[in-house]
Amino acid sequence: ALKAAFLVLASMCAWYSGYLLAELIPDAHLSSAAYNIRSLGERPVLKAPAPRRQKCDHWTACPTNSYAYRLLSGGGRDKYAKICFEDELLIGEKTGSVARGINIAIVDYITGKPIATQYFDMYEGDNSGPMMKFIQSAPSRSLLFMVTHDDGSTRLKAGAKDAIEALGSKEIRNMKFRSSWVFLAAKGFELPSGIQREKINHSDNSRNRYAGWPAEIQIEGCIPKDLR
Repeated sequence: ALKAAFLVLASMCAWYSGYLLAELIPDAHLSSAAYNIRSLGERPVLKAPAPRRQKCDHWTACPTNSYAYRLLSGGGRDKYAKICFEDELLIGEKTGSVARGINIAIVDYITGKPIATQYFDMYEGDNSGPMMKFIQSAPSRSLLFMVTHDDGSTRLKAGAKDAIEALGSKEIRNMKFRSSWVFLAAKGFELPSGIQREKINHSDNSRNRYAGWPAEIQIEGCIPKDLR
């Protein structure tokens, strides 16, 4: 009987303590606490910030003491070739400096400033000779970037091939009708062996991405500024 009486008394004390607590704490505080508990599972998940855009749309930044480059051949009739150097579009549709044939940009290696850009139609006209002279006019200690758009081989003659091969091209003599081709060269100094310099993709009717054209190709990388 004593235990039962003690249990009843304890229950009444607990009820009365809860009643007093409810009277002392304002309803607003209780509502706010309940809302905070419910909203724990509703709060948005924090997202990582978008990655910072790099020069020439590289995935990762080039080292501080280097130049960024990206070469993209044309793809089909409407996807124009591009040459980007240090985040500046040297050849491309937006600059109006791209056309059918072989597109070339020459850059001063010491200053990183463009010297000249030109395109040479290799499907119509006799433009192989002028292209050879343009390549040979590049001063020592310069970078040469070359990309094709549409066809770059039909009227490409031996002299121009010799000039490009002398710069280190391994694929210029393998060029075929509408081959996609990109090439990076240095005049008057040597590029590191690990730098991606050239790539080619031949037209193949069974595998062409576009009607009569192979898929576009690209190379990109970083060129150290202190090469001898």
